[in-house]
Amino acid sequence: MLFKALQIDNSLSLNRFSKKTGIPVKRLKYYNEANKTPSETDLELILKETGISKIELMLLMGNLNRELKSLISENAEHISELLSPKKVEKKPIKNIKPTFKTELGSLYQSDCLDLIRTIENDSIDLIFADPPFNLNKLYPSKINDNLKTDQYLSWCESWAFECTRILKPGGSFFIWNLPKWNSYMSEFLNTILTFRHWISVDIKYSLPVRGRLYPSHYSLLYYCKGKKPNTFHPDRLSMGICPHCYGDLKDYGGYKNKMNPNGINISDVWLDIPPVRHAKYKKRNGSNELSVRLLDRIIEMSSNEGDLVFDPFGGSGTTYAVSEIKKRRWIGVEIGPIESIINRLKNIHEDRSNLEKIRNDINSLIPEKYYKKRVEKGLWTPESVREKAS
Repeated sequence: MLFKALQIDNSLSLNRFSKKTGIPVKRLKYYNEANKTPSETDLELILKETGISKIELMLLMGNLNRELKSLISENAEHISELLSPKKVEKKPIKNIKPTFKTELGSLYQSDCLDLIRTIENDSIDLIFADPPFNLNKLYPSKINDNLKTDQYLSWCESWAFECTRILKPGGSFFIWNLPKWNSYMSEFLNTILTFRHWISVDIKYSLPVRGRLYPSHYSLLYYCKGKKPNTFHPDRLSMGICPHCYGDLKDYGGYKNKMNPNGINISDVWLDIPPVRHAKYKKRNGSNELSVRLLDRIIEMSSNEGDLVFDPFGGSGTTYAVSEIKKRRWIGVEIGPIESIINRLKNIHEDRSNLEKIRNDINSLIPEKYYKKRVEKGLWTPESVREKAS
């Protein structure tokens, strides 16, 4: 965007501008490719050479800081007169029929935006979105996963805005993505929804990237529509226990008698969501997929039985499977092949069995599988420390 603002359209004009300003070509290319406003020293050189103002350059680049947003707000009436809106023809709403149905849900094979436009305003209780990460991956749907930053973010804002429209007042909205992309999405969502949490989910997939810190977490944005969510009842987690000696992995000092026997409060850093690697739990070949544990936690925390859940990016169908098991109504859509999702829902007993094992360790400070062993070894339990305290 910088080159467009400065009318630099080829290598010759770029080299000339670099010589005139003294700013290295490499740095000018960085500002342009990353769409970053130049640093103050470089900015002064650019403004002096071009004769344009800082505000004009920022507007041309689309980089609006709070000061500029405030100026635009103060002059909204005048600006709106200058920016006479073009008449945009509304796209006709497509008549999309579900490809597969259960008693609780409907699965569509479609572009998510086409389907969302058919959904009524204020009708969904919980939305979870796991969009493509724009990492140039090859998806079965053959979608373009290598968009320019502006294109990708514009697309994300389009579906997120439509999701906000269909979300009920008090409904919850979660977006799973790389921290890089969610940092942009949070800026957008802050203007239309209420921020609840930026949840860091510890997941290690590959070797460290050279020249960067080892990326070991995904970002899970949590917003609600309105002042507060209609539903918020997070599970409690068991404390850390050694599977060999059954002792504590953390020293709780003199606070043991004050600990809730139902478990520890969930924080906004989740360390217990492993990636789905084992073939036994894989529902889609050659692609990453979401953990049943992750969706179980989100759905349990932010919805009740009978609530309506929507996921605009079906993938392997984890959201729909967990919703089905937990007796939530659901709407699902996937632009690519959906045979693996249908097969998963037809064999829901596999996910049900997996989820039952997961929930055995939830909402209990000391899981049943460790409790007896701790008693045998004379280790403390919630009951024993309360007896001593009394």
